[in-house]
Amino acid sequence: MSGPDPVTDPRLAPPHNPATQTAVSEDPPRLILASASPRRQLLLREAGYHFIIHPANIDEERYPVGYLPSDVAKFLAEAKADAVAAQFPNDIILAADTVVAFGDRLLGKPRDAADAKRMLELLSGTTHIVITGVAVQRKIANFRKSARVMSAVRMRQLFPNEIARYVASNEWEGKAGGYGIQDADPFVTRVSGSHRNIVGLPMTVTIQLLSEAGIAPPTREHI
Repeated sequence: MSGPDPVTDPRLAPPHNPATQTAVSEDPPRLILASASPRRQLLLREAGYHFIIHPANIDEERYPVGYLPSDVAKFLAEAKADAVAAQFPNDIILAADTVVAFGDRLLGKPRDAADAKRMLELLSGTTHIVITGVAVQRKIANFRKSARVMSAVRMRQLFPNEIARYVASNEWEGKAGGYGIQDADPFVTRVSGSHRNIVGLPMTVTIQLLSEAGIAPPTREHI
């Protein structure tokens, strides 16, 4: 994507005021990614989309008590889309949230190195589920749809020195479950389901939702 960085460029248009907007604008809607994740940005760019980056500012630790991990992923994706759609009601907002489920136990992003170590020790030698919730909204057109995708991941047994070395590398930061399948040594031996879902954005579902919202896929090569 050429041109100024949409995250830092001061020329980014100020938020629309939904109270004063009563009809769909004649201007074509922009695609806004409500995420700072470089992995999601890369997947969208690989698919040929042009978009603006505007991360959602929500507390990812706040969700209804008793929700299963799959419910949490969908709830947080929708909450992120809600937050950004309120600022850009004429644009199409894409949001996602990825969690790891170990049984009914939810593993989100580690809070610190000790939390990352605890997660890796828990997942070592097990099969767990990676769940991504995807939400697409265009507030002024009353378009609001979401979905969730699940993939199974088998992790090999990890030695304590491997966990310590990985935690010291800080590669766990910002990654659900404390690891990334795209890492140099992701510890993963087998995957069932969408690989891109595990990275953080299941593209088949994402392309479908964006198409329904009015943004046709530029290419089908990376579905």
